[in-house]
Amino acid sequence: MNNSEIFLYNPVSKKNADCNVWMAFPGPESFALSSLGYLWLFKNIDEFEDVNIERVYSDSKITHLNPEDVDFMGFSFSFDTDFLTIFSMLEKYGIPLKGKDRQDTHPIIFAGGPVITTNPAPYEDFFDFFVIGDGENVNLDIIKAYKDNKNLSKNDFLKLISDFEGVYVPSVSTGKVKKLTKKLDECIYTPILSKNAFFPNTFIMEVARGCANRCGFCIASYLNLPLRFMPYEDIIKTIDFGLSHTNKIALLGAQLSAHPHFDKICKYIYEKIKHGQHIEMSVSSLRVDAITPEIMKTLVACGQKNITLAIEAGSERLRKVINKNLTKEQIFNAAKIAKEAGLKGFKFYGMLGLPTESYEDLDEMITLAGELKNLYKGFDISFGFSTFVPKPNTPFQWCGRESTKLLEEKTAYMKKEMHKIGVSTTVSSAKWDYWQAVLSRGDNSFGEFIEEVYRLGGKLGAFKSAAKKYKINTDYYACEPWDFDKKLPWDFIDIKPGKDFLINENKRLLSN
Repeated sequence: MNNSEIFLYNPVSKKNADCNVWMAFPGPESFALSSLGYLWLFKNIDEFEDVNIERVYSDSKITHLNPEDVDFMGFSFSFDTDFLTIFSMLEKYGIPLKGKDRQDTHPIIFAGGPVITTNPAPYEDFFDFFVIGDGENVNLDIIKAYKDNKNLSKNDFLKLISDFEGVYVPSVSTGKVKKLTKKLDECIYTPILSKNAFFPNTFIMEVARGCANRCGFCIASYLNLPLRFMPYEDIIKTIDFGLSHTNKIALLGAQLSAHPHFDKICKYIYEKIKHGQHIEMSVSSLRVDAITPEIMKTLVACGQKNITLAIEAGSERLRKVINKNLTKEQIFNAAKIAKEAGLKGFKFYGMLGLPTESYEDLDEMITLAGELKNLYKGFDISFGFSTFVPKPNTPFQWCGRESTKLLEEKTAYMKKEMHKIGVSTTVSSAKWDYWQAVLSRGDNSFGEFIEEVYRLGGKLGAFKSAAKKYKINTDYYACEPWDFDKKLPWDFIDIKPGKDFLINENKRLLSN
């Protein structure tokens, strides 16, 4: 706790605590302080009686707990390459990377987050256990169990918690591990405001969890099913609570604008502004077909100048393939509403290399961009692209990725043609996305490989050298299509709607 932080809860004063926890974030303090899930998990444990908990970041210079006194060290694992920072943090505190090399005197190392929930297999050598799914409650259960069984060895304790729902212990667990799905019975919000956060003094609150659109490539659609909404009354109460501490709020949710009362929520904010209250509000994402004048009017009144809209693909055919059922008319109507409301521009998000994509699909994206630019002069139109990465537990998990050479050719073509019509375009690195795909569909043979990547510095050359050293056919993981009857590294995770549903969805979508 420091002078730059405002706590929106009452941390329990700890005396003679018999359990010490490091909640670790594999990134700088500014990012951690804008990570809603990380901070909420910290808050839940911080309110626990007789438990000391400390936040640790990649740029932490001082810690109040000594590594030898820490019982648990938990990592938030959100991106495939987070392992590089996690390994660096473990070594910083003198903790062996591999679980087999750690003694009972070392902290128990665990992780949770979207990467872990979809596929923990590549990282099994390095963590004592994983939390699969929504970990808000099981973390507390694990700490309670530890406090009640202090006499157990580390191995015996791990055997004990391997029976907990949502807990995967690589050294012990057999059979299926059920993903935890939390009922949204409380509004999750930023519990600590800080001027040092990436989004300074911003009160972030979760309005919806999950997404019913089920785009074929998207883990957000399948990882967090079913789609859940916070009740309107709880949202309004939480908004008022946040605004009593700051004038900056952010609404979070993969399918935010699908909330049955989203227009009403926006109207509530707008009325406050109309009566003289200064509010800056941002939203995580909006669906093109859910944009209304009420929503746009509120965002403009809150100072928002641009928003990002995901259309993914330029042609309606390809949008049907990925289950993004948007029409050209809906996209143009969204731009019309936004411009009339006073918004300055849109940044459209798309993806290159989607299954069945052709240059005709790319040309339709370029044509769409040109028509938007010509029709809405003075309205800033820009595009950002990434390249397709097959993700576990999605219908496209069996799809291979195009070669890096072909994707780089598509990238160059898109940039050149967009430049001709005066549209700003950014594209992620196809080379880096390739390695993300390798990790994404990786298995438990990857231990030596990813440690070597870390030892060699974690750059592109390190991945290539490590793969060569350990004879890993990386194209098999990134580019080859897989058969439906193949045993997948993550099949042991029980996630609804299940593998049979995903197979049927794959067949249905790719037939478009």
